[in-house]
Amino acid sequence: MISKLRSMGSGAMMALMSMAVWAEDSKYNLQTPQTAVAREIYGLHVLIMWVCVAIFVVVFGFMFYAIWKHRKAAGHKAANFHENTQVEIIWTVIPFAILIAMAIPASKGILDMRDTSNPDMTVKVTGYQWKWEYDYPAEGIKFLSTLSTPREQIENKQTKGEHYLLEVDHPLVVPVGKKVRMLITANDVIHSWSVPAFGIKQDAIPGYIKDAWFRAETPGTYRGQCSELCGKDHGFMPVVVEVKSQEDYAKWIAEQKATKVAVALDPNKTYSVDELKAHGEKVYAANCAACHQPTGAGMPPVFPALTGSPVATGPKAAHIDIVMNGGKKNPAMAAWAKVLNDVDIASVITYERNALGNKTGDAVQPAEIKALRK
Repeated sequence: MISKLRSMGSGAMMALMSMAVWAEDSKYNLQTPQTAVAREIYGLHVLIMWVCVAIFVVVFGFMFYAIWKHRKAAGHKAANFHENTQVEIIWTVIPFAILIAMAIPASKGILDMRDTSNPDMTVKVTGYQWKWEYDYPAEGIKFLSTLSTPREQIENKQTKGEHYLLEVDHPLVVPVGKKVRMLITANDVIHSWSVPAFGIKQDAIPGYIKDAWFRAETPGTYRGQCSELCGKDHGFMPVVVEVKSQEDYAKWIAEQKATKVAVALDPNKTYSVDELKAHGEKVYAANCAACHQPTGAGMPPVFPALTGSPVATGPKAAHIDIVMNGGKKNPAMAAWAKVLNDVDIASVITYERNALGNKTGDAVQPAEIKALRK
């Protein structure tokens, strides 16, 4: 049954593709398909549109014809009848046949979208408010992808760039022509990982792992957004995928591994306040500045200011707890224990306590964070 649906759906899709080419590049249409699944979705979109157009023309054309030809001014009188078995059969059979005709390619497309078997590579995607984490388990590479549009553009202090709100510091990178299986989940609220050009949109649900796949056919940069309302900065959570040739992808993997080794900090070392502040400033800019602002001014009441705050200037234990485990009174505060390593957490807390207008003079060492994880 499934194979029959696939073959019938393929025939319908091929017949529709020539009809769809004229509109592919229109800014008012769907994005130009870059995968086989995206082309199926596009073809189905065109099919349903023309079915709707045909139904509109036939139904309203018949209505206007009947009204005009049977108007009272032309001498017609209304017929007096209650039912007509033949008409009822016709208006039942025809819509049923139309639905079946649409269901065949739709079923074939759904089967293809859900077929995540035999991938060439797997990437785990975790959604956070408001960034994505990409994990390449086979390569041992993991990084966060955060909006890189300058705050000045968002606040209309600078001219908006070409990719306003659709640019990130670290995009997902994949090789061209390879089947990429995505394992998608979330750490806080429901997000949705979506790249329209690939025909992929999968909700990221805390506590669940959903999967999806794509095989990009052309090298380039492709953009999408979180398409599930996930909080205040929902519009600032883009998805960017760079598709590289196999050779360039291999170079990128090598560079990532080399960078990881070069920047690795010893979690067993005791650092000075200045060393922790220097690293913490980078961690803060990448993970905290979007909510608490680069200056630490925050966006009250949802995101309180860090400058002079009772958390950043109070007991270290309370500060460590809220960074690692999130806010108990303020659910908008994310839990960073599973996202950042011991050095990152120790560094960013030290930075918050000794910068942004705060001068406690104390430091949090990675060993303290490590001990709290046990």
